[in-house]
Amino acid sequence: MLGDPEYRAISFGAYRDTTRDVQPTLQQLKDDVRLLHAMGIRMLRTYNVYYDEASNLLKVIRELKEDDQEFEMYLMLGAWIDCKNAWTDEPERIRDQESEQNAGEIARAVALAQQYPDIVKIIAVGNEAMVHWAWEYYVEPAIILRWVNYLQDLKRQGELPETLWITTSDNFASWGGGGSEYHNEDLNELIRAVDYISMHTYPMHDTHYNPDFWGVPEDEAHLGDMEKIHSAMVRSRDYAIGQYESVVAYMHGLGVDKPVHVGETGWATQSNEYYGPEGSRATDEYKSGLYYDHIMDWSEREEVTVFYFEAFDEPWKDARNPGGSENHFGLINLQAQAKYPIWDLVDAGVFEGLTRDGMPITKTYNGDLDALMEDVLVPPTKAEIEARQDSE
Repeated sequence: MLGDPEYRAISFGAYRDTTRDVQPTLQQLKDDVRLLHAMGIRMLRTYNVYYDEASNLLKVIRELKEDDQEFEMYLMLGAWIDCKNAWTDEPERIRDQESEQNAGEIARAVALAQQYPDIVKIIAVGNEAMVHWAWEYYVEPAIILRWVNYLQDLKRQGELPETLWITTSDNFASWGGGGSEYHNEDLNELIRAVDYISMHTYPMHDTHYNPDFWGVPEDEAHLGDMEKIHSAMVRSRDYAIGQYESVVAYMHGLGVDKPVHVGETGWATQSNEYYGPEGSRATDEYKSGLYYDHIMDWSEREEVTVFYFEAFDEPWKDARNPGGSENHFGLINLQAQAKYPIWDLVDAGVFEGLTRDGMPITKTYNGDLDALMEDVLVPPTKAEIEARQDSE
């Protein structure tokens, strides 16, 4: 399925509240899965199995399959991994030791893969669990390698399906595509051990953190505003492709040749901090639509699966700041409105008869492109970015 454009993929979370203590109901999950199926999505990615969402999602998919033998939906099942002392008041995070919770998380993932072998096609050991900026919880690659090998052993012993793919999903740098601080033999062994590499790339974040590609260069100063925006989004696409290619190059440098797919990429539609009007001016629905189209076109052309991030807005991601970008990566918002990247699906009638929380799927901005464009800002110039960096 990976690499097949008929099996489009997306990152899934169905939380409607500002806390994950409020779990989505079975009916809410069923409605969401139907919406994504109507969009042509056939693979969902989840992130942990310690909440009920993933196990309930599997129940819902099985029910939908039983009701309709033609219904297809599969899962990349995530098992969350933490270092020792993560999310505690302890002053030190011990990177080469793991949380006592990890073994239980893996056991739950194994049990679900055994219970739903027709649906669970991938287990991902950890999410951004090796990237150094995930300060609260990241681990050394040896921890991930241990669990990947454990799952591969279960496959060899016949306790898991031979066709189940095992990976970990992490930032491009964690896969060797960045600085040498990530390059070590445990990572190299991990690359050899996984069935495929699942890498993340977020040009949107780097419009603030590493914005060389983002600022309007001097030789484009004469262009009109729309040309500057479109040019910046092409550079963003190429930046993402470059990070993908850097992972492939590192892998090939080890003499390894296996599939590399994109476990996450996306573009938020709103930000009141780094990426908004007072920051890099990156987030709005128009730019998110351009990025979505660019990356999905590349995905189909190169036969690289992209688990686009993400299906629905989730307000728990930055619960204390409703305007924070993390809450606004979804293609559909909490008002059951399709954002600009998928307005065409509303026009095509793919959501006819489907609802989210009892609401039909409509368009943001009432479908008024002129109104949407009023919120679209031109990226800053390179000189403006450099001045801002100097002031910081």
